[in-house]
Amino acid sequence: MSVTETLNEGLKRGYQIVIPAGDLDAKVNEKLKEAQPEVEMKGFRKGKVPLALLKKQFGQRVMGEAIQETIDGAMGKHFEESGDRPALQPEIKMTNEDWKEGDDVEVSVAYEALPEIPEVDLKGIKLEKLVAKADDASVAEALDNLAESAQNFEDRKKGTKSKSGDQVVIDFAGKVDGELFEGGSAEDFPLVLGSGSFIPGFEDQLIGAKAGDEVAVNVTFPAEYQAENLAGKEAVFDCTVKAVKAPAKAELNDELAKQFGAEDLEALKGQVKERLEAEYAGAARAVQKRALLDALDGVVSFELPPSLLDAEAGQIAHQLWHEENPDVEGHDHPEIEATDEHKKLAERRVRLGLLLAELGQKAEIEVTDAEMTQAIMNQARQYPGQERQFFEFVQQNAQMQQQLRAPIFEDKVIDYVFELADVSEKEVSKEDLEKAVEALDDI
Repeated sequence: MSVTETLNEGLKRGYQIVIPAGDLDAKVNEKLKEAQPEVEMKGFRKGKVPLALLKKQFGQRVMGEAIQETIDGAMGKHFEESGDRPALQPEIKMTNEDWKEGDDVEVSVAYEALPEIPEVDLKGIKLEKLVAKADDASVAEALDNLAESAQNFEDRKKGTKSKSGDQVVIDFAGKVDGELFEGGSAEDFPLVLGSGSFIPGFEDQLIGAKAGDEVAVNVTFPAEYQAENLAGKEAVFDCTVKAVKAPAKAELNDELAKQFGAEDLEALKGQVKERLEAEYAGAARAVQKRALLDALDGVVSFELPPSLLDAEAGQIAHQLWHEENPDVEGHDHPEIEATDEHKKLAERRVRLGLLLAELGQKAEIEVTDAEMTQAIMNQARQYPGQERQFFEFVQQNAQMQQQLRAPIFEDKVIDYVFELADVSEKEVSKEDLEKAVEALDDI
């Protein structure tokens, strides 16, 4: 087998591989002999099928395997000796298209090599870490929001008509074709008007009702209703309004604290403060990460593989187009051309992506099985009732695994660089931190 270099310009590489017919024939015979003891064929005992017959029966398929294995072996040896790492899957194609058995096989291989990444003095990078503390006013504001979310309802003045947002306590009995149906009746049911808890049209007909009113609510079950015996049917619910209650903010006290799993109000305040400061820390990390990426982008420069740049620019253009056209789903839209702005952004992303990958590889940073499992679990929560199917999908989809692994790996590399860089802390107010976050663009 001979390997001849045909292209070496920048990061582009090209090779011509010639596999002699004799070598291929020998490899085919070797593979058939390995399989011979296990082959069964009518008229022959197991393992006694003649090699010539095996070759006639399976030779073409085995020949394809032999060609692929030979090319893979040659490229593996080439990458090991040259140190090249292809940016994308090499393009491999057979050049003697009129090939027939007994001919040499001629194959062309083309790829773009990943560039050499220059060393970076990480200890020389100066960064500022913003630190914001949760003050009493912020904690009080967060507690007020909790009190509003833990909404209570208080009886309205007797004779007051209900309105959207009120809670009505009702007895109801539903009938279809004059007959009560299973699950269509309840007593002392608390229903918040406007909440969309019941089928469309039900709650609207109770707006304006007073305690003591009898209301016949006429509705039609949706055609896709979960109970097939009710889907699309007209129904009447005889409702008795027993109380009308107005929403009222819960009081900030120990009882409210217990609703949120705290022992008392002071403990809840402590939990709220911790949560706020965790949010501030996350925002500060985003600001610090941007500063780090800006710093790295300013100290490294190297040639970038055109194929990676084109792919990234196309992805950016496609993503931004969909953000501007949220009503269009899927890919049924005109071809989207990457602009100079998209290409400039792609250069930054590809350069930093390659640099972070190199730093992570040299530092032997890896994403653990536990970290991947946690990432999959977090994603699976978006599909309630289908978590198992999602897990199986990810296990069988290498691209999805990479999409989940990549951000974890990047965060671990960023943390690694933070540890080596010269980082100074600066205490700021919540407002200053918010301004710093707002100043971040979409890069």
